[in-house]
Amino acid sequence: MSLKCKIDVLAALKTAGYSTYKIRKEKLFGESTLTRLRAGEFQSLEVVNQLCALLNCQPGDIMEYIDDNK
Repeated sequence: MSLKCKIDVLAALKTAGYSTYKIRKEKLFGESTLTRLRAGEFQSLEVVNQLCALLNCQPGDIMEYIDDNK
């Protein structure tokens, strides 16, 4: 089982007014989290919760389930 980003999360954050500089400055996410988001991966449900709060969206709007067995 794998959950992947179905949108470019960093681009969506930038559109919402959160540049990577602002994210680092306000300590919204750490560097390792930003690296994983660039790769389209989620680190934890806390990250998903924070993203949904910042983007005013639901988890299904930003991620999708990928079956690893196929």
